[in-house]
Amino acid sequence: MMIFKKAIPRRTFLKGAGVAVALPMLDSMVPAMAAVNDQGKKPLRVATVFMPNGRIMAKWTPRTDGKGFEISPTLAPLAPYKDQLLVMTGLNIKAADAVGNEPGGVHARPAGAFLTGIHPKPGGELGISMDQLIAREWGKQTQLGSIEIALDAPEMAVTDGSYGAYYMNTISWSTPKTPLPMETNPRVVFERIFGEPGSAQQRKARLARQRSILDSLAEDTRDLERGLGSRDRSRLSDYLDNVREIERRIQQSETRNVAETAAPEAPIGTPDNFGDHVALMFDLAAAAFQADVTRVFTFMMSRELSQRTYPQIGVTEQHHSVSHHLNNADKMAQMVKINVYYAGMYTKFLEKLRAMPDGDGTVLDHSLLAYGAGMGDPNQ
Repeated sequence: MMIFKKAIPRRTFLKGAGVAVALPMLDSMVPAMAAVNDQGKKPLRVATVFMPNGRIMAKWTPRTDGKGFEISPTLAPLAPYKDQLLVMTGLNIKAADAVGNEPGGVHARPAGAFLTGIHPKPGGELGISMDQLIAREWGKQTQLGSIEIALDAPEMAVTDGSYGAYYMNTISWSTPKTPLPMETNPRVVFERIFGEPGSAQQRKARLARQRSILDSLAEDTRDLERGLGSRDRSRLSDYLDNVREIERRIQQSETRNVAETAAPEAPIGTPDNFGDHVALMFDLAAAAFQADVTRVFTFMMSRELSQRTYPQIGVTEQHHSVSHHLNNADKMAQMVKINVYYAGMYTKFLEKLRAMPDGDGTVLDHSLLAYGAGMGDPNQ
């Protein structure tokens, strides 16, 4: 048997003026002999999503009969994914325990040990985190080794006793003494993934022109589409529409922030609304997975000791305060509301991945996603 069919290279980019946008997995990228030589094997992705201040464990841990489990109240938003869900119980990060008379660190140690399993020391010494160990290998095949994002801007004043702020602002470490900064601005993340970098002044100039980076790709896109089948053309169109929608939302935030003279410190591109900020970051990560720009994504949804309030769900007391609930029923109910709210936002990320075709399955089918916290019962 002789097969001459050629495949589009997996690392094909659409190119425009100063822009290079990676493509999602297309049927045309799978060699004709893939079924024989396994060259069409789909990439695997790993994402870690961290939320702070623990859980109400009785509402988090599912009941089980040894054969299966019931979805618990806090995990209720994840019910549609029960058949793909594994809930780990009985875990104990011993490395987060205090050693001797170390002052403070009650929140810093669980954050630092979450992906390292290593005891964080006062003064900033830890170890390589799990995500970065994976990125060292998988990053050899992708444009970016990994993406690290957060929602709280770094703040060196946020310390925990003798533990510096490096343990509070990131959960990713590339070496024992190198905490990785976690990007909070969606515009910066967008430009890392899709190109068009520049200074804040340059970004403002582009904003004034209101010109999408995708506009400069039109000619290259038309050239590519001529050689694609109908299914690939549809998949490419959906992908570019998704990228354009993400960019539109960022531009909308930028326009609002530039106009808001009362809040000049707001970084360009960062939504004022917490839920919008979360959604944008998750959508950027999903697009990066879809285009195989990176296979490793780490998201710190909020830092330990977070003082954030959530009036949108009826919680006006600070997150950290209600986590030390002293078994007060009202505070425990508020803590459960926060936990369910976070699970709901995470579930929308899963929905996005499940809607993205990837070979014979979806991006979700070819991903390993870890969602959790560095501590269990915060009341202790």
